[in-house]
Amino acid sequence: MTVRIYRPTRAPAGPHPGVLYFHGGALISGDLDTGDGNCRDLCLAVGAVVVSVGYRLAPEHPYPAAFDDCYAALLWSAANAEHLGMDPTRLAVAGRSAGGALAAAVALAARDRGGPRLAFQLLLVPALDDRCVLPSVDECADDRIVDGRVVRGMRPLYLGSATADSYAAPARAEDLTGLPPAYIEICQADALRDEALEYGLRLMAFGVHTELHVVPGAFHLFEGYAPTTRLARRATATWTSAVASALA
Repeated sequence: MTVRIYRPTRAPAGPHPGVLYFHGGALISGDLDTGDGNCRDLCLAVGAVVVSVGYRLAPEHPYPAAFDDCYAALLWSAANAEHLGMDPTRLAVAGRSAGGALAAAVALAARDRGGPRLAFQLLLVPALDDRCVLPSVDECADDRIVDGRVVRGMRPLYLGSATADSYAAPARAEDLTGLPPAYIEICQADALRDEALEYGLRLMAFGVHTELHVVPGAFHLFEGYAPTTRLARRATATWTSAVASALA
């Protein structure tokens, strides 16, 4: 497993907050470069040391390979926090799309397995539910972007012969108590919209401090398609501000 470490050279002397970042790519594609922009944004805006994780991809490495890699990266980061310049009391997980699912799963595992303790979870347009039964999956049928067909197709490739559990699909978790505060970015015209919204509402119902931000009119990964638009810049400024506030 390879990680890429981003350090805030202009920030005051550390230790700094630490963020583990998991890239997107439907769990079957993507690499460290896929999440480079988000990692730079986190490093610069939050003043955090960011560890971007190059986890194994399906179908060659089906579940739980990617999840195992991401949780192992959290354990490694926490164990080496002093060497990395991280404050172990200010650790967060973050991810976009498939990476958002992995971030949510790692947050669940950290709670269930007794640590490392997390201060925050940033879930950007996360893919959380393998069942694909909510209305937005069928509403989004534009094949120029990530649509319902892609969302349904990624799950069997990721799971292989495994049965989905809460670490494969965090929406299946029955108990969400004790999880770290969350920020969830949701796009209005996204096949994943409803599962992210439902997960956020369930987090709140279980007493987890949660901020839901719905980007009006936006589609899945819009920030990557048009990063210089006012909408993308505003969305990025909003979630980086939320992370900075949580880890201050």
